[in-house]
Amino acid sequence: MTEVHARAQEHTPSEFNRMIPDESELTAGVRIEPGRSYGFFTDTTLCIGCKACEVACKEWNALPADDVRLSGMSYDNTRRLSSTTWRHVAFIEKEVRDNTQQALQSSWLMMSDVCKHCSPAPCLEACPTGAIFRTEFDTVVVQQDICNGCGYCVPACPFGVVAMDDNDGKAHKCTLCYDRMKGGLEPACAKSCPTDSIQFGEVEALQTRAETRVQELRDRGVAGARLYGTPGAEGATGGIRHLNASFLLVDRPEVYNLPAAPSRPAERIAPALGSGLVAVAGLALAAFALLGRRR
Repeated sequence: MTEVHARAQEHTPSEFNRMIPDESELTAGVRIEPGRSYGFFTDTTLCIGCKACEVACKEWNALPADDVRLSGMSYDNTRRLSSTTWRHVAFIEKEVRDNTQQALQSSWLMMSDVCKHCSPAPCLEACPTGAIFRTEFDTVVVQQDICNGCGYCVPACPFGVVAMDDNDGKAHKCTLCYDRMKGGLEPACAKSCPTDSIQFGEVEALQTRAETRVQELRDRGVAGARLYGTPGAEGATGGIRHLNASFLLVDRPEVYNLPAAPSRPAERIAPALGSGLVAVAGLALAAFALLGRRR
């Protein structure tokens, strides 16, 4: 039997004429407070591909609908994250399993992808105007009124999340429902997920939950179970300490269209600058040598 939060007894009607204070404590088991780090843990083994998260995200953020026709690439119409699709459920077809393969979600892999809200965030580091900032909830948000449309954040993101909108020329991505969090509400996608594949909470608590879950799956014989984005795991590489939106996968990250070893562009500045200086010094020495011979 599912345990009911004690505060639920205070709110028994099915309709309300006001917001419930700190509603996330009832829906997600966590109270949202400034100064703490919040994020998602997405357990892909629980995803059923219903796309409720995609719809909830679009409805809350007033994002336009995508082409409703199937793309021809599996049961998918959105295909990827974009400036108007901040949640994307990937349908990954696998070969039909034989009798020796572990039974898990038939032969499909499904994953609800989203901005990772990296720590530290490469897009934030690349932004020259301060339009991208880290909130009091340790999430990463783009302010459209400050964004100048330079697009530097787009190649800086190692996950291909940030995208430019052709209509307003600005960068857009998931905000982890910053406006909802300020009102004490759980993000729309997590609240709408019927299987709790998307779980919202404090990052440290989610990381502990993820470690417990992956060990549980391995004990049940799911040898490929792995974490992505938690400290020390795949996805937390190249100067990225961890992802505030981490994942539990049952195959290699590349199968889910995730980079195995993402990195911050800032990590490559010093080596690139050093290589450039060495090249300039080499050319200067070569020039002096040639001029010296002519004399």
